[in-house]
Amino acid sequence: MHADDIDDVLDILTAVVADTTAVANPRGFFAALYRQVTLEVRRGIVSGDFDDGARMRVFDAAFANRYFSAYESSPPPTRSWRVTFDAIASSPLIVMQNLLLGINAHINLDLAVVTGTSFHGRELDDFRADYDRINGILAELVPRIRGAIVRFSPLFGLLGPFDDGLEPILDFSFERARDSAWAAATLISAQNPQTVPLLVAQIDAATSRLGQLIARPDEPAATLLRLIRRTESSDVPAIITALDTIAVP
Repeated sequence: MHADDIDDVLDILTAVVADTTAVANPRGFFAALYRQVTLEVRRGIVSGDFDDGARMRVFDAAFANRYFSAYESSPPPTRSWRVTFDAIASSPLIVMQNLLLGINAHINLDLAVVTGTSFHGRELDDFRADYDRINGILAELVPRIRGAIVRFSPLFGLLGPFDDGLEPILDFSFERARDSAWAAATLISAQNPQTVPLLVAQIDAATSRLGQLIARPDEPAATLLRLIRRTESSDVPAIITALDTIAVP
């Protein structure tokens, strides 16, 4: 699986969503969410919301290709994605844990690496506004993500907004992840080619540790998550379908 522009990304994600739905594979949760975010990014490109739409089409593909590489590799090429896929395959996760594992690996590691290796100096500065617009798209989708999950997880719906309920339990903040990825990208961009792999390995290690905390949090969070999981629907195809429609008017 390899994308050259954002249209390729959507074609591949559509296939992944279909395949995971057919076999009830919970890897499809993140793939469905990712497809919806990508649809919104493409709408933004078509509407002229980005400073450089052509640049965004190519960047989106480079970003997605890291996910595709992890998805089809065994084992995945980075520790962060290994933690993610191992947890999904072996742990009784709630839907939001599943999504956060993918978001953690793809933002804290992949977004940082692709941004930092794609742009340098003035180019990186020029990209900042469009980077923030991508983050804005994700932020706008957060209430819809929550709404889709609550349909299948009634106890999760009692937690309150993500920022109030999730961060204390799973130690994850969307805003913090986006800011961290930009800071890491800035560091990567300033490195010489010899030191980039060392820095990326450090970022991967830190991201994988956060993934482990998301997958296996300490008490009392672990008990609360077990309670939520017991009340959640086990209809994986239906959950994938719900997540795959959050951006559709």
